Amino acid sequence: MSTTPGPRTSEALPKADLYALDVSGLERRTSSFSQNNSNCVEVAHLPGGGVVITDSKRPDRSDLRYDAAEWEAFKKGILAGEL
Repeated sequence: MSTTPGPRTSEALPKADLYALDVSGLERRTSSFSQNNSNCVEVAHLPGGGVVITDSKRPDRSDLRYDAAEWEAFKKGILAGEL
């Protein structure tokens, strides 16, 4: 997945604060493996190193937000073949 880091701070935001953020103006990236059929996961970086993940084919659904530690654990799991 091709992502560009967004604004970061030295401290991770509490989970409730992640969901309180206005993410409407964030630049979202899609996987370089996605085809141009709008069936992809979009990722945007949040302050504190977290991310917001949306499903491009279901924009009516709520997004998912993860703090920096959760996102790093997810990426490590992928690299280790756990997912």
